[in-house]
Amino acid sequence: MSSYAEKTRKKPVGIMVLTGIIATGLYVALLTNQDLINAHFAKGGLYAFLPIATAFLFSFVHGSFTGHFWTVLGVEASKKKKEGK
Repeated sequence: MSSYAEKTRKKPVGIMVLTGIIATGLYVALLTNQDLINAHFAKGGLYAFLPIATAFLFSFVHGSFTGHFWTVLGVEASKKKKEGK
């Protein structure tokens, strides 16, 4: 890609806002329903997988929001150069 195309590429503001809203909704749902969630997570058996699935869900949504947030701000990971011998 040319340097002009890289500079004019659209920033994912819409996706960032959407994932931010979803992440906020997840945290609000978690904090307002703690008793119900604790009751289900403590049942044992197959319910033991619920905390793991919840952690993966929160991690995915929050990580997606954070990645898009830094992209919108213009912060990108540095690209490593291959060293030849």
